[in-house]
Amino acid sequence: MPGSQARSRARDRNNVLNRPEFMSLNQPPRWEHGAGEGRGGPRRASRQQSQQEDAGGRGSRESSEGGPAAEGGLKDQDCMQLNPSFRGIALSSLLAIDISLSKRLGVCAGTRGGGAGAPLRSMVALLALTGHALPWLCGTLVCLWSSNTLAGQEVLVNLLLALILDLMTVAGVQKLVKRRGPWDFPPGFLDYIAMDVYSFPAAHASRAAMVSKFLLHHLVLAVPLRVLLYLWALLAGVSRVLLGKHHISDVGCGFALGFLHFSLVESVWLDSATCQTLISIGTLRWAPLV
Repeated sequence: MPGSQARSRARDRNNVLNRPEFMSLNQPPRWEHGAGEGRGGPRRASRQQSQQEDAGGRGSRESSEGGPAAEGGLKDQDCMQLNPSFRGIALSSLLAIDISLSKRLGVCAGTRGGGAGAPLRSMVALLALTGHALPWLCGTLVCLWSSNTLAGQEVLVNLLLALILDLMTVAGVQKLVKRRGPWDFPPGFLDYIAMDVYSFPAAHASRAAMVSKFLLHHLVLAVPLRVLLYLWALLAGVSRVLLGKHHISDVGCGFALGFLHFSLVESVWLDSATCQTLISIGTLRWAPLV
């Protein structure tokens, strides 16, 4: 026995496969270890491998089928971004010009102590105040209260309704568009009262155009007064641009909206009897209530 053990040790020592660099050759394959850990190991591994191959083949087919559509969508997007329409280019250019000119014309914007428009700021602010809704509403109510003629009351009631229509329409459009002014100043107290918070359209320009057209149509005025009334309407709208409150396009659209309001009021003009009924309701002197 001792001799046989010595011979086996010598044989193992002389065997090349027993060296450290060849020890991996004597170890069993990995799949045999997986098979020894549980039943169905090779089958499960082969099933998972086949599922992965099927998923990869399906993904490659879907990518190959969706490839042209995706490339077409990307091409369309590239065409839309790199080749915009002429209308889009024109609108973008006009908008940029409008913003640039409006900022340059806002010489009285924020000039508290100095600046080129500081001496004119007080006069421009006073001119803008003449186009505010509050003076016109209060003035129309005072004149209506002191008027004794049916014709005068008819004109003043329709003017009051025109002012209310202009105020509500401009406030609704401003709330819908929500465009900020060129200098983006916070609105003042009077602006909040008149609901003139945003820039588009210009409420002062719309009101000035509507009032001037209304007065010129229903009052007999001399030629110098007519010219002064047109000039006042123009300067009332421009004053808001000088103060940095509105863009030039806002004032232009405001003028157009004012003429539209005048045309609408003229088309639904209230006669004297209807105006007297409204006055009676407003002053609580309606006959059925007495």
